[in-house]
Amino acid sequence: MSNIQKIAIVTGGLTGIGKAIARRFLDDGFAVHIGARRGADPDFAQDLRETYGDAVSIGALDVRDSDSVATFVDAVIAARGHVDVLVNAAGIYEEAAVAGHSDKLWDDTIETNLTGTFKMIRAVMPLMLARKYGRIINIASVAAHQGMANNAAYCASKAGLLGLGRCVSLEGAAQGVTCNSISPTWVETEMLQQFIEQDIAQTGLPRAEVRAKYEASNPQGLLVQPEEIASLAAFLASDAARAITMADYQVNAGSLW
Repeated sequence: MSNIQKIAIVTGGLTGIGKAIARRFLDDGFAVHIGARRGADPDFAQDLRETYGDAVSIGALDVRDSDSVATFVDAVIAARGHVDVLVNAAGIYEEAAVAGHSDKLWDDTIETNLTGTFKMIRAVMPLMLARKYGRIINIASVAAHQGMANNAAYCASKAGLLGLGRCVSLEGAAQGVTCNSISPTWVETEMLQQFIEQDIAQTGLPRAEVRAKYEASNPQGLLVQPEEIASLAAFLASDAARAITMADYQVNAGSLW
C-alpha cells in the first residue's frame, strides 16, 4: 500500500461521472472507496477489482441515511485511517411540473442530491479538520445556475449545493480543507443514454438523429465526456489546488443548460 497517494471516497461511483472520477483517481494512484445505493454492471465492478486490487473498495451506501453514511465512513477509517478526498457524485434526476408535483419526488431529490451530500461532508469534515488537510468536491450542475420548466426539485437541489459548499469552504479554510463544485451540462453518461432511448421510443427517430439533438444543445456541438469532468476533479483533488476553494466550475461547452 506504500504507493498509494491519497485516500478518496466517491459516492455514486459505479455509474456516470462518479465512475469516471473513481477510475481516474485509481489511475492516479489513489485508494478509492466507492459507495453506491444501486448496483452497476457486475463486470465493471469485477474489472475494477482485477485491475486495481486492494486499492479499490466497493460498499453499499445510501447517502440519505445517516446510519448508512456513518457505517460506510467508519469502514473506510478502519481500513485506511483517514480520508483525504470526498467526491459527492451520488444524485438522481426526474422531471415534474410544480403543479401536481409529488412530495415523494421532491423529498427523494433533495434528500439524495443535497441532504446526502451534507451528511457525507458532516461525516468526514472532523477527520479532515483534525489532519489539517482535505479536498471536498461536489458534483452540481448548470441547473444550479439556470432554471428549466419541470425541473424544480433538481434545480433546487443543485443550487443548494453551491450554498452548502460556500459554508464548508469557509469552515475548512484555516485547516487546509477546500470545497469546490463542478457544474456540468449534459454529459454522455448512462443517464443520458436512457433519455436517448426514451426519445427513440417516443419519436421513432434514428439513434443518430436523437443523439445529434443533444449534441446541438451546446454551442460546441459535442457532448461533454465523463472523463473531462474527471480530469477537473483530479486537479481539484491535488495539492496544486490548495488555494482553490469556494468555487464552482461550469463545464458547459458554452451552454446555459
